[in-house]
Amino acid sequence: MRAQYISTKELRICIGTYNAAGIEPPEGLDIAEWLGTTGGEQADMYVLGFQEVVPLNAGNVLGAEDVRPALAWEALIRDTLTRTQPSCSRPKYRYRSHPATPTRDGSDELFPGGTDTETDDDAPFSFPVYPEEYVAATPRMLGAMVDIEDEQPRAQQRALLKTMSKTDRIGLAWPEQPLDLMATASLSSASFKSPRSFGAHRSFMKSRAAADDCPAMVPDLDLDLDGEAARGHGKKKGGVRSPFVRIVSKQMVGVFLTIWVRRGLRRCVQNIKVSTVGVGAMGYIGNKGSVSASMSIYQTMFCFVCTHLSAGERPGNLLKRNADVQEIHRRTRFAGPGGLELPRDIYDHERIFWLGDLNYRIDVPYDRTHGLIAAMDWPQLAEKDQLKRELRKGRAFEGWSEGVLEFAPTYKYEIGTGKYIGDDQKGGRRTPAWCDRVLSFGKGVRLLGYGRSELTLSDHKPVTATYAAEVEVFCGRKLQRALTLTDAEVESGDVVVPDLEF
Repeated sequence: MRAQYISTKELRICIGTYNAAGIEPPEGLDIAEWLGTTGGEQADMYVLGFQEVVPLNAGNVLGAEDVRPALAWEALIRDTLTRTQPSCSRPKYRYRSHPATPTRDGSDELFPGGTDTETDDDAPFSFPVYPEEYVAATPRMLGAMVDIEDEQPRAQQRALLKTMSKTDRIGLAWPEQPLDLMATASLSSASFKSPRSFGAHRSFMKSRAAADDCPAMVPDLDLDLDGEAARGHGKKKGGVRSPFVRIVSKQMVGVFLTIWVRRGLRRCVQNIKVSTVGVGAMGYIGNKGSVSASMSIYQTMFCFVCTHLSAGERPGNLLKRNADVQEIHRRTRFAGPGGLELPRDIYDHERIFWLGDLNYRIDVPYDRTHGLIAAMDWPQLAEKDQLKRELRKGRAFEGWSEGVLEFAPTYKYEIGTGKYIGDDQKGGRRTPAWCDRVLSFGKGVRLLGYGRSELTLSDHKPVTATYAAEVEVFCGRKLQRALTLTDAEVESGDVVVPDLEF
């Protein structure tokens, strides 16, 4: 039954990772190549992770969090996304319910609730709280589509709507809930006097006048629901409105994750939660670790994990990196409202992306590595890459996928140049390595591009992976057809449905 009212569509997701080496972006820095917008083409969603967004000194690791560099990077990201105009007309995103607004309590979790809004541009780490009397549109509309005259099932529907109106509502209003109420209701024969009894009901007549696009039966209007025009949020100087809004902004010491979606898509993103795990000093300090974000896009659950794993070229460092991965899996938890089946850990999601400075090295001597880089023999180098080997043997990231490494190693460079660091540099030489990576897990994900950019701000090069991710979209028109009976007979008070019109 479920397949009859679910459609699928693809979203273009750009995932980037950059170890900034604790350096703030200078004015005028061009990151369009990193975001993949140099040709005027924009993704539907940008997931950008930073490592060492602040210097990893004792003051930053053990003291108060310094958010100024993160603010500077977000201002640059917003400016780049606003300045770049798409090469074609903007896509339409239709939605079944209003958005869940990220709110912040004292923990690391973001709870949905309230009306649709963009977070404050000047305070990315503080999210507004809105009233709780909001009722999701989806169960209300589904309830109206069922012609049930009994008071008992109507009371059940009202109870369902009341549950969905709370701040901790699930946000994914699956049609199975009202359909289950249909199955348990005692239906009178008057409800099925003719095969067209459903089609004649005024709720169906109203739905026929709705938009033709399958994902929703409400118009795709870019409404200013939160008064952004009055407050000036989401705009550049000069009054240009940004086509993207930020939905996640979370920092743990040097690990920073920021997520942006097209303005029209934000209504379809709900159940946003974040989780942080420190695996650095003493196994818990945040100089190394992860910032993860969980969310639903339409009816599909996504998870993005931004990490900075243990460094070092010694054999024991490889084991520590593998242990960091396992610890992040074990300790990452997204606290869900009681009684609702939301994802609790990373593998509970359908589409998962892991990005960051994973610090895996290449097991080739220093001089031999430079020779292979000069010859641009990437397959030979990739054969000795630690992460590729761990993927093949299943010791870390079992079942995960990564694109082909067809670009030069991203570490370690002299800052301000495109040259790998040599013996004469402070700290000694480092064998070049693909430290900065993006991985994916789950079906319905197609890699479109994987490469690096040539920023010289840091001793790392930023990496970008672009995906086409399939999402499930509730289709009101299909549900309407599934509920339209071609024939119905009532025998001994029971409804007999021999056939459905699809």
